[in-house]
Amino acid sequence: MGLNNVLFTIILEYFDSYLPMMRKSSPKTVATYRKAIEQFLDYLKEQNDVRLYQVTITMINRQSVSSYLDYVETERKCSVTTRNHRLDCIRSFMKYAATRNLDAAAMWAEIQNVTHAKEQKTPVEYLKISSVEAIIAQPDATTRMGLRDKFLILFIYQTGMRVAELVGIRLRDIQMGNSAVVTIHGKGAKVRKVPMREKLVEHLKKYLQIFHPESSKYSDDFLFYTIHNNQHTKMTEDNVRRLIQRYGDLARKIDSTIPQSVHPHLFRHSIAMHLYQNGVPLTLISQWLGHSRLETTFIYAYADTEQKRAAIEKAIPEDSTLKAYLNAERYTEDDDDLIKRLYGLK
Repeated sequence: MGLNNVLFTIILEYFDSYLPMMRKSSPKTVATYRKAIEQFLDYLKEQNDVRLYQVTITMINRQSVSSYLDYVETERKCSVTTRNHRLDCIRSFMKYAATRNLDAAAMWAEIQNVTHAKEQKTPVEYLKISSVEAIIAQPDATTRMGLRDKFLILFIYQTGMRVAELVGIRLRDIQMGNSAVVTIHGKGAKVRKVPMREKLVEHLKKYLQIFHPESSKYSDDFLFYTIHNNQHTKMTEDNVRRLIQRYGDLARKIDSTIPQSVHPHLFRHSIAMHLYQNGVPLTLISQWLGHSRLETTFIYAYADTEQKRAAIEKAIPEDSTLKAYLNAERYTEDDDDLIKRLYGLK
């Protein structure tokens, strides 16, 4: 058949060299981008009624990208988030391709005008501080497993890490001393350091005395583990989810505001909201959480604004003449304010 265009050569370079070696993307990220580009090429093949090897760079233009994104959302029934992620994947590839080929550079200039679809904002779910405390209070710390469970919940809450990051923490990732920190290996092979507060360090020391009494601080042993055949194995994410749900169910008996579903990510949202409500800039929260895009962190500002708006509406009786003057738009973030918050100016 003969590949007489450069598109597939650039694709090979992009996935075999650029993403893993230059961008330092994780295997999971590379696989996700590869799947997205593969689906897009299949779409171009069908739309142009050609064989796959006949798809060319010039077929990747503003019109084809826009129609593909519409297809993803309407025909494949994907979410707006997925639609926007597909666009990000195509943009990333074409940005690289533009450095390798003049036709690609022209197409890249075109598709930069394809914008993200607007996503419906929904207030993020999070726990009040009192609810977090109620859940942490449930494990019986006088028992071995209770001590572990109390520390685990406090640890995932105060560090704001994802459940996959939690189970991947090893002893060598913990650095004690005057400024104790934990090194977190996040999504996309990104590494970040998160400080540990004094109370958390106290619980950590008690935990280590019981569960890692002989271990070196440079050990590869997992911080949280289960025992199989007398060997320490990494605790599974499902184990953590079941553990947290169980204590959430117990705490709900004394705090009815705790939702039916209590999961690890709820604590990540909760610490982010608590930090934001206490004046921590969104830029720092974004670094704390390991967000790849600063805009992702804005959900916490939106949630806080929605909470204030709802409180104001609730405070005004339905039959009050003030209802006619209540404009919800007044309590949303405007563009200037958003920019200032995102970039640490407020």
